[in-house]
Amino acid sequence: KLVTGVQTCALPIYRPILQAHANYLAKNPNARMLIQGNCDERGGREYNLALGQRRAEAVKRLLVILGARDGQIESVSLGEEKPRCEDKTEACFAQNRRSDLLHSGEF
Repeated sequence: KLVTGVQTCALPIYRPILQAHANYLAKNPNARMLIQGNCDERGGREYNLALGQRRAEAVKRLLVILGARDGQIESVSLGEEKPRCEDKTEACFAQNRRSDLLHSGEF
């Protein structure tokens, strides 16, 4: 799993993690991945669903650039429905703004 935002998914700190996932998918053409885009609770439901989708698709695009096949990856938005943290703090909100990467068998 990976904590990331739309702008931060390409930060150098995340590159090795995403490269490892992309390498695995490239070497295993039958493997599948589900990327779940998540948001914090601020913003309306529709806004958060759209933001979560953009977040998941940004990670998917990067995985494809790094060598995974587009058809191996599904991106979905969970919006604010699956919080990792429920405190009302900036640190907690930051934990909820993420994409979770699930491989076949985990979803």
